[in-house]
This record gives sequence, C-alpha cells and structure tokens, in this order.
Amino acid sequence: MPKFKEQSPASISKITQLLSEQDSIDEQLQCLTETLQLTEENVSLRFLVCSLLRDIAGAYFPECIIRPFGSSVNSFGKLGCDVDMILDLNGIYATSQKKGSALSLEYQVKRGASERAVTQSILSVIGKCVDQFGPGCVGVQNILQARCPLVRFAHQPTGFQCDLTANNRVAMKSSELLFLYGQLDPRVRHLVFSVRCWARAHSITSSIPGAWITNFSLTLLVVFFLQQRNPPILPTLDQLKELAGPSDKCVIEGNDCTIVSDLRKITLQQNTDTLEELLQEFFEFYGNFPFNKASINIRKGKEQTKPETTALYIQNPFETTLNISKNVNATQLERFVALCRESAWLLQQKEILKQSSDSPWGFAALLLPSVTSGAGVKSRRKRKLEPASSRIKNLLDSLKIKGGETVAEKGSTNARR
Repeated sequence: MPKFKEQSPASISKITQLLSEQDSIDEQLQCLTETLQLTEENVSLRFLVCSLLRDIAGAYFPECIIRPFGSSVNSFGKLGCDVDMILDLNGIYATSQKKGSALSLEYQVKRGASERAVTQSILSVIGKCVDQFGPGCVGVQNILQARCPLVRFAHQPTGFQCDLTANNRVAMKSSELLFLYGQLDPRVRHLVFSVRCWARAHSITSSIPGAWITNFSLTLLVVFFLQQRNPPILPTLDQLKELAGPSDKCVIEGNDCTIVSDLRKITLQQNTDTLEELLQEFFEFYGNFPFNKASINIRKGKEQTKPETTALYIQNPFETTLNISKNVNATQLERFVALCRESAWLLQQKEILKQSSDSPWGFAALLLPSVTSGAGVKSRRKRKLEPASSRIKNLLDSLKIKGGETVAEKGSTNARR
C-alpha cells in the first residue's frame, strides 16, 4: 500500500522565525493560518481513511456511513491534527424509511440493555476487525468506558491518529456550527489558529487527556469574545436558530440543534477591528474575565452565572446542560489567565521589540517561554505586572537611545506633547 505521509506541522522555532519576517501583526496571523491549515490533499486523505473504515464496518452494516468531524472538517484543523470519525447508523434508517422499508434498529443489532451498551458492542466488534484486517491500522485500542465510547488507532500510511465513535450526531452538528462561524468572517479563522498555536506553545492544551483546556473550548472562547465586540463580529447561536428555515429543523436526542444553513440569510454588522486589535483585546478580555462567577455561553452571547463550582464553565452549544470544560482545574485556569495578561503586555511592546533584529516581535514574541510556566506559584497581581521573560526584559532595558532615555520613555514624552 503506498504511503501518503502528510506534511508535519512546523516547529515553534520555525514558526517564530517565519513570523518575525512579516511586516505587521495582521500579516503574522494570516501567515500563521496559511502555514498551519490543512491542505486539500490533507482533507482528501482523511476522507480516504474514513472510506477504508467504512469498508470494514460495511461487512456488518452494509449501508452505514463513516464521516469525519471536528478539526478535519470545521475549517480550524491544522497539519497533524487527529482524525475524528463517526460511524453513522442512523443514516441507514433514514434512507430505508424514504424507500418505504420496514428496516429498524432491532433488525440491525440484537436488543441491548441500553443504547450505550449496543454502541459499545458495535465498536468492540469493529475495533477487532480494524486490528486484524485494517490495512496499515496499528495500535488499536477499544476505549469503551469513556463518556463517548470510541476505538482509537494509528493509520501508518498517512501518519494519522484516528478516533472512531458511533452515532455522535451532536458532535457533527458542532462541527457544522464552527464551520459556519469560520465562513462568516476571515478574521475568525486567523484568530482561532493564533490562539490555538499560542496555547500549544505554552502547554495550555495537550494531546494527552487531563486537566488542560481543549481546542474546542479555546475555539468557543474566541467565538464568545467576537460576540462581545461592538459591533459584534459573530451572531449568537440563538440568532442562527431564529434565521433557520423549516428544512433546517434538527432535534438530536431531545436537544434542539437547529441552525440556519443558508449563509445569505445572515446579516453581519460592519466591524472594522484589525487582527492586531482583536488579538490584543482577546488577551485583555480573558485576562480580566470573572471566571470565578461567570460562565461562557455562545447561545446567548453573554456572561451568565455559573450553575456549578467548576473552575471553568463553557456551556455545550447544543447539549446545554453540559460543561465542555469540566475537566479544567483551577491551576490550569490560573495559568491561562496569567498568560493572557502577560501576552497583552508583550503586544504593547511591539514597536520596541521590532527594533531588535535578533528578537521575535509581535505574535512571534508570544511563543517564547513564559515566566508563568515555572513551578513556583505567584500571586495573580505579581504575574500581571511581570514581563514575559527575562530575555525580553533585558532586551527592553538594553534598547536605550542617546541621552539615557529609553525608547518607551521617549514615546510617552511625545504622546504627552
């Protein structure tokens, strides 16, 4: 079987070097998106792997569908991201009912103790088949006790890490929602790619399950922030529901997942904020957000009182009783807040850092190791005032102009004049 190894994502050091060559922060963020985003070939390979899995699952469910979801299709995927797939058995019933067939769930699988038990049984069988007969599929794990049971494996020819779940249609709808937001304004994708890259550089996110903030949570934080702009850059989820037509009606397991599908129905207000302004204000917004009492809700587009005492509460867009960030602990949230404050400070030093030919500036400077990543716990007030790194602090101190006046001081003097 031919190998289709996808291009590996650029290292942080290479990204930093590339960004420092740009002329503005807006150009840096645009360049970052172009460097990290999935190419058409990457996306095609992901659908190819889904087709491979469909051939295996089709031995048991001849009319099943396996679809990619998440980063592979929501327009926010970067090179090297996992391939999330859904085994869609509901497509069988919908198709058959249109043809007048009496096909039912009982016909497809034996009756189980619960829908979850049936899903676990289906994935267990398919996982064994993938392990034994899946070309290039290695390291197969049946993770059936997770909240959403899945089969995990690596596809060697492409280098993809893959997760297969079953009938997780709400996740498909979430992917559709993010794709819609990404198409409404190009600044959305640039800001999401930048925040995700920044978060990964500082280990705010991780590919290993744990107390970290996820990429999905980060994306919703960006969406919520853009809904807060004056005027708003993105509509709320409730507004997207109001614009939906009869054919857009969608209820999944009792959850109203209706959103408009025709982008022409969405009227956006004229917001002219630059990417630099949005990045700066994103960090300031969350560096001072009242996480101790408020939750993030993109359905309403406004702060609401937290319904539970978790450190971070981000409401699931469609399953509104769920907190998608329930895993995040207080320590990780404090690191996120401290890094937001630090990054906002760094962006204010753009002009000073730009004068040094050997130092990253603008967004590139945000990717340098941070003083907040140390093991020592410091007060939030001290972290707010502390420079991003000793290297940058020394650089700022060394950039003196004649007469003993620093560049920063001169700028302040000119401003007062």
